[in-house]
Amino acid sequence: MSRNERGVFIDANGKKTFVPLENNPEVFTELVHRLGVSPNLGFYDIYSIDDPELLALVPKPVHALIFISPADVYHRVRQNDEGTKELTYNGSGDKEPVMWFKQTIGHSCGLIALLHSVANGSAKQFIAPGSDLDKLFEKALPLKPLPRADVLYNSDELERAHMACAFKGDTNAPMAAEPNGYHFISFVKGTDGHLYELEGGWNGPIDRGVLSESEDLLSEKALDMGIRRFVRAAEGNLEFSMVALATRPE
Repeated sequence: MSRNERGVFIDANGKKTFVPLENNPEVFTELVHRLGVSPNLGFYDIYSIDDPELLALVPKPVHALIFISPADVYHRVRQNDEGTKELTYNGSGDKEPVMWFKQTIGHSCGLIALLHSVANGSAKQFIAPGSDLDKLFEKALPLKPLPRADVLYNSDELERAHMACAFKGDTNAPMAAEPNGYHFISFVKGTDGHLYELEGGWNGPIDRGVLSESEDLLSEKALDMGIRRFVRAAEGNLEFSMVALATRPE
């Protein structure tokens, strides 16, 4: 049953489940702004990663990418990845090249992808000091993965912000208890200059390889090491989508 009128569902095992976010850049942008990200950042649709004219429509610089994958495409990619869904990562603290969150809230993969996108790389400098997001990340940073996940799970501020945006968008929001067949995956550049694939349902961050200082998330190398692996695995399935977290044009 629903725990409250905001749409949070508690399943038979006591697990908290959210209404999933719609894949909508306006919804994503509103949510991160509510949490404390500067209005100078926003999310933008990527209509093609091969057409230079369409790619040029994405504002620069790009701080993170999110790929929204159908379940079958996701599983085809993961078959070739080392690791499992069982947690093995044990990183913590400011020496991590990326801050990674294990997903323990049901249907929160969109929210986790947004948090991964703004917690890492060049985007984190746009978080307002003293904001809900700043306090959340400050509390989570020194913790190991499971206690860090608990910070998100127990955050009333995060829940309120998510629910304020989950019922917005162009389609009717599904109920929190309904199954969700999509995976949201964030790509960021770590402090070590590597491309990282971050997804809370895997066993930790996935290091996709080094990028030069001049190569951003939309560089050919970054696309080949990251998003194109999913596009190739789609085998003609066009249900996937991509968004970029970028600095808004003046």
